[in-house]
Order: sequence, then C-alpha cells, then structure tokens
Amino acid sequence: MNAHQTLIVAEDNHRDRSFLIESLTPRQILVAENGMEALSLCAELNEPWVITDIQMPKINGIELARRVWESKPAARFLFWSQYDDEMYVRALAKIVPAETVYGYVLKNNSLAVLEKAVKAVFEECQCWIDPHVRPVQARAHKHATSISDIEFEVLIDLALGLTDNAIAERHYLSRRGVQNRLQSLYMKLGANAEGYTLCDSELINVRMRAVALALQRGLINPFELQKEEEKLTAWIKFQNSRA
Repeated sequence: MNAHQTLIVAEDNHRDRSFLIESLTPRQILVAENGMEALSLCAELNEPWVITDIQMPKINGIELARRVWESKPAARFLFWSQYDDEMYVRALAKIVPAETVYGYVLKNNSLAVLEKAVKAVFEECQCWIDPHVRPVQARAHKHATSISDIEFEVLIDLALGLTDNAIAERHYLSRRGVQNRLQSLYMKLGANAEGYTLCDSELINVRMRAVALALQRGLINPFELQKEEEKLTAWIKFQNSRA
C-alpha cells in the first residue's frame, strides 16, 4: 500500500468503526459515520480507497460505491459486512467498473482474514471475495436460479403485499404480464405449488412461499424493505393526488 494513500472508513456502528480504526493503524484514515459523509470525503480524492459497511443510514455502501464509481471508476472498495445477502451481491455485480478491483469480506472473520482482504485489494490490486460469499455469487449468476431485474421488481411488490392489479399499475404492465413474471419468479425460487399438495388440497399460498424463500436466500431483507415501503407510500400518495 502506498504509504501516503489514505483509506476512508465508512461505518455507522461505533464498535465496528473503532475496531477498524484500531486494526488499520498505522495507515492514514479518514472516518465517516454514514454513506453521505463518506461520499463527501471521496469527492476530495482522485482515486478513493474505501472500506465500507453495506447497511448504513442515508445511503448504503452499495449506493455509495455506485455514486463514486460513476465519476471515479478506478476507486477501490472493500465491502465489510455481516450480511452475505444475495440482494447485495447481485446489486454489486451490476455496478463494478472494469477499471477497478474490489473486495467483500464478512465481519465474523478474524483480524487476519480482514488484513488479507485489505492487502489484496489495496496493495496487490486484486479482487478478494469472502469464501462464504462465493456460493451466493454463483447462485446469483446461474441461469436457472438467477433473478432478473424485472422479476426482482415483482418480488419486492409481493413482499410489500401488493395485488396483481396494483403491481400492473405500478409498473405499467398488463395483468397477464405480471402473472408471467410471477410464474417465472416462482419457478426460480422453487415456490411453485406442485410439490405442496395433500389429498388434492393445496398446502401453501404460493405468494407467501415465494417471499419466505426469498428471505431465506437473502434476496430481500427487512432493512431494505423499509426503504421500499417508503417508496410505496410515496407512490400511493401520488396516485391518490391524481384521483
């Protein structure tokens, strides 16, 4: 690592932030307590090097990286998170520029593993992906199980409790179009009801089953659903204003 290169640490949790600062000594460090603070610090550097949490107030670590990479594609990010959720892995895969390297390390690792990831990304200019995250990456890119963006949209709407008609109106689709996307989503999640029957009676609600399986896969989580809830509230308010 360049002795004069500053590392930006973006972490909203005080304990985790203190651990990172102590672990990274004697490197030069700038500290941000949320994504917006980190974004401001990145604006002051030509090629920022950033270690960031993913779930943070204001903007999360993925959105922070996306905004920085838009104007500074050579910036390097090491995502340090307690979550290996597929929703973050798939979101990240869509925004990483070809010009950079990045890393993803889970917080439950030892200090030695964290140092290994830091060294790979910032000293050796190599991508470093946590071994526990790699299977999630593989599943997210496998054709039979990977969820497309349009399928992900209807998954979010399912989790928010919207009807087919409401989903159609929200995304300017026909009802048949919504149902086609739902069927594809059910197949990829393994939520189709054929395997859940008893004496010619259905045992499950396929919509709820899809949400349950998506939660298990990490395609959705309560933190990000809260943000989607806010978007839904704004959409409903707008629709009512037009009525």
